[in-house]
Amino acid sequence: MAPHIFPRPDRDRKLRGPIMVRSEEGQASTYDQRLLESLGHSDHDWKHADPWRVMRIQSEFVAGFDALSELPKAVTVFGSARLGEGTPEYEQAREVGKALTEAGYAVITGGGPGLMEGPNRGAHEADGISVGLGIELPFEQGLNDWVDLGLNFRYFFARKTMFLKYSQAFISLPGGYGTMDEVFEVLCMVQTGKVTNFPIVLMGTEFWSGLVDWIRNQQLARGLISEGDDQLFIVTDSVEEAVSHIVEAHKVMTDARINQQHDA
Repeated sequence: MAPHIFPRPDRDRKLRGPIMVRSEEGQASTYDQRLLESLGHSDHDWKHADPWRVMRIQSEFVAGFDALSELPKAVTVFGSARLGEGTPEYEQAREVGKALTEAGYAVITGGGPGLMEGPNRGAHEADGISVGLGIELPFEQGLNDWVDLGLNFRYFFARKTMFLKYSQAFISLPGGYGTMDEVFEVLCMVQTGKVTNFPIVLMGTEFWSGLVDWIRNQQLARGLISEGDDQLFIVTDSVEEAVSHIVEAHKVMTDARINQQHDA
């Protein structure tokens, strides 16, 4: 369907979190960079700056918990900012957002363009809850137009905590280093039991097959991960299979909890 049939929504949005400022000037560094580099990018003398950064970091967690505390069950969708409207991946991402909404989930993304915008757009068009958790980057333009509830974060680790805390499953579309970072962090959290029974779906068999082979032929075969760790996710090209996998996994979890309560 032609894009013009679905005009972008009005931009009358109220955002919680750090203030967004329209500026023509470039940004020399980010808060994350100034936090992690001890020389060259500090706000002022580090002995005075770091204690105040703790307050800034705390405020991001407070804002995130406050804004998302009443969010219903949700699925986070990861993906590249560089595959935009007109690509097959974008249309699939849009279908993912719609299908998740129809299955009763809120949709959370990183709030940016491309394969983050696609799920937000699909959820918005299906009258679902479309959430974007943005990050301060010198080369991206803030939250996409299809986000209905959005927060902007200065620090990656605060933002990642919100993805983990308020999602019940994860879907990853193709992406670059940022997407790989998010996928492996989620896998690590599930593997180590920091989050439990979280379905993980990798969408795009052609894109992910090489990585899956490497995990099995190198990490698993050499004993670097345990038996079953290569089964913590499924790989599919089907939006229906992806959403059905999540729904069924959550049904199994719910039934198990009911049985545990009954036995107790």
